[in-house]
Amino acid sequence: MADRRARDLALLDAIDAFKREPFAQPVWRVAREGREPMLGAATSSRWCDGAFDVIYTSLERDGALAEIHALLSLQPVFPSKLRAFVHKLAIDARATLRLADPPTLAKFGVDVERYRERDYAKTQAIADAAYFLGFDGLIAPSARWDCLNAVLFTDRIAPGGIAIVETEAQAVDWDAWRRARKR
Repeated sequence: MADRRARDLALLDAIDAFKREPFAQPVWRVAREGREPMLGAATSSRWCDGAFDVIYTSLERDGALAEIHALLSLQPVFPSKLRAFVHKLAIDARATLRLADPPTLAKFGVDVERYRERDYAKTQAIADAAYFLGFDGLIAPSARWDCLNAVLFTDRIAPGGIAIVETEAQAVDWDAWRRARKR
């Protein structure tokens, strides 16, 4: 069935005015053992309202680790038995929305002073509009690390547009990663 929900026309116009940029560079993704790192999911998250599949990646290795660490830290007890691996992926996207700095996000009504908080209404609306307009992903600041993330709309990426370059042999040692961050 077609998606028939009302969207903010001013938001659609503002996003549609952005250039659809190619994005072809390595990114990092952390996935639990046994999960295909190129597999997206419809999530309720900063850049997805659950209406389409996304893959969250980061332009920096530590950015990918920080994002997953923040998610795991929401658990009442940090999962000690979870094995996760860092994957380097090659991306070939053709029509990416670049929202790479806080002033650009602020133009869309995102409260950049509270960006680290889990208030996703504005960012979900932006991503939904971008998806509706045919973008294949977006580049935005990470809320957990000083870097950019690439959020890919998996059904908009051409076959072969996401490929595994490398998977680190050792599972993530979260204790060691946390200790290194405190230095």
